[in-house]
Amino acid sequence: MEETGTPGSASDADQERGNWFSSWFTWCPTSERLLELAELQILKKIQSYYESEFVHLGNEHRIWTLKFNPRARNTPLVLIHGFGGGAALWAMNVDSLSQNRTVYAFDVLGFGRSSRPLLSSDPGEAEEQFVDSVEQWREKIGLDKFVLLGHSFGGYLASSYAIKYPSRVKHLILADPWGFPVKPFESNTNRHIPVWVKFLGAVLSPFNPLAGLRAAGPWGPSLVRQFRPDFQRKFSSMLSDDAIFNYIYHCNAQEPSGETAFKNMTIPYGWARHPMIYRITSIDRNIPMTMIYGSRSWIDSSSGQETKERRIGCEVDIVVVTGAGHHVYVDKPQQFNELVESVCQKEDESSTEHAAD
Repeated sequence: MEETGTPGSASDADQERGNWFSSWFTWCPTSERLLELAELQILKKIQSYYESEFVHLGNEHRIWTLKFNPRARNTPLVLIHGFGGGAALWAMNVDSLSQNRTVYAFDVLGFGRSSRPLLSSDPGEAEEQFVDSVEQWREKIGLDKFVLLGHSFGGYLASSYAIKYPSRVKHLILADPWGFPVKPFESNTNRHIPVWVKFLGAVLSPFNPLAGLRAAGPWGPSLVRQFRPDFQRKFSSMLSDDAIFNYIYHCNAQEPSGETAFKNMTIPYGWARHPMIYRITSIDRNIPMTMIYGSRSWIDSSSGQETKERRIGCEVDIVVVTGAGHHVYVDKPQQFNELVESVCQKEDESSTEHAAD
């Protein structure tokens, strides 16, 4: 286990520059080491004490894990990042969220620094592989029950996990969850899609979502800066350089294991092949849910209302954060952190009451 919480050394920066130079002799300037260094550039800005380790599952796979405030006794919180991301994207949340409890953030199997195995091409089997890897991770970590929070694709996986392993989830928090709504009828959808978008979608459909990033080779890092400049603005209060761009690039320039599985779980234009809204009633009715949406997000919060209507008699709270987009956790971090902490405190109190009984 690695114990960190202090800024990276100058030698790390020198090595990173050296690795960047040598990597130009390969098409994609990336490596596991460069991803590690890019992550460290973000983690060194975090004030909280944390431990980091590769959690080895019951096979050859391993899950990269960050554990903040590891000795806290309140209800733990587990964070699942979205598509194309990694645990370090929670950098603006963990200091606040770990003040009173242990917070676990890990790289989903097939993403970030975790193993990148060949996952099933069958969407149902791939989903089960993702979910079972989370359960294997939980067993190795030794967690009993926890609050589970997932963002976007992570929200989809968190919901699927809660369905299959309900005894482990005290509260399910979904931040702008992907994969809930059903794709509208083709006639209604096509009416609003320009012809050039349909053509581009048909041309790109055989490829993974981020294949262009890897195809660009040494120009890949600049593509991230060009197409997602908003990320630097989102993290500007914590990061003043290209750290977030480097991290996102190295998370996605390597073997697209999880990315390929995600593609197989979708249908054209990003809809889920197996929409979660059909299965949401399978979640144990005693598991409360909180759904947090950004008012400016491309994800429609109406699926949250439909979830509430389908789970009649169950606790489902819906919060729309004004001015936030899809990445609500960094668009409005203070408000997001306060919402999540209030949920966790409620579960702390519930646990205390049950212990007293």
